[in-house]
Amino acid sequence: MSIVKLLGFETLACGCLVGHYRDAGTVRVVTYVEEKAGVCADLTHRRNHALISRRRRASAPPAAAGGALRAAAR
Repeated sequence: MSIVKLLGFETLACGCLVGHYRDAGTVRVVTYVEEKAGVCADLTHRRNHALISRRRRASAPPAAAGGALRAAAR
């Protein structure tokens, strides 16, 4: 068990409430489902469980970026 710092809460489109926490020993951010909405159909949203981090990127998706790298290498 590690010490974490609360960064904030967010309500997802499905109605679930998640909390974002930073692990004090690392720079890792962990997202936990604090409360599951009654109408949420997403099976991965389970109360008191961590969500797989989804990185928000301003750049192109990985498939498009890989194609651009291959084209630049030619």
